[in-house]
Amino acid sequence: MSEEKTNPTGPASAPLAAEEPKISIEDFARIQMKVGEVLEAERVEGSRKLIRMRVDIGTEVRQVVAGIAGAYEPSSLIHRKIILVANLKPARLMGIVSDGMVLAATAGERPILATFAEDVPNGSPLK
Repeated sequence: MSEEKTNPTGPASAPLAAEEPKISIEDFARIQMKVGEVLEAERVEGSRKLIRMRVDIGTEVRQVVAGIAGAYEPSSLIHRKIILVANLKPARLMGIVSDGMVLAATAGERPILATFAEDVPNGSPLK
């Protein structure tokens, strides 16, 4: 007979979700996230999902490719402030170098970009 774990902060009958792997604060500190402003955006030819963007992160402008074309028109991204993981190794997507990763939540199949309610300077670090 197996024991069912319950959530100590919720209703007695609510089972605990599968334990997600935990990282240390040192691991988290290694991830460099910065505020970026989208300067240009266009669909990647031959792809239904990819958009190529040029993003100003304060000290430089990066080219980033993101799988958000199903949720966003490129023109709606111009001047939007986003969160960019800045210290990932560059990756090649459909022959285009992507130098960073845009953060987005997932609601069903739809990505929703992480943005800001207030104006934040380009390049500001996230902690």
